[in-house]
Amino acid sequence: QVQLVESGGGLVQAGGSLRLSCAASGRTFSWYAMGWFRQAPGKEREFVAVISWSDGKTSYASSVKGRFTISRDNAKNTVYLQMNSLKPEDTAVYYCSADRDHYDPRDWRLYDYWGQGTQVTVSS
Repeated sequence: QVQLVESGGGLVQAGGSLRLSCAASGRTFSWYAMGWFRQAPGKEREFVAVISWSDGKTSYASSVKGRFTISRDNAKNTVYLQMNSLKPEDTAVYYCSADRDHYDPRDWRLYDYWGQGTQVTVSS
């Protein structure tokens, strides 16, 4: 089992920044690909970013590429999502997730573990 706890969400004005953190406990954190997803009201959960477990390769949704950065600190069992130049359309609940079986999955259905989510609200 892996337990994930997100933090760092909040209310920010458009153009501002936030850094989300996801603390993991349980099995060996470094063996898991770690992803960030988001879900806005009335919309499906969508991929934001992923970082692979083996070499730290990162991938991003086109809507956030160049603005968001995912990183991980295996010594602290933590993954981060630095979000810059935030837009109102980034408003959503952001979820951290972990997957043991795939390199850098973008499909939320492949993930095994999820955090409870943290709200990000960007005002215009």
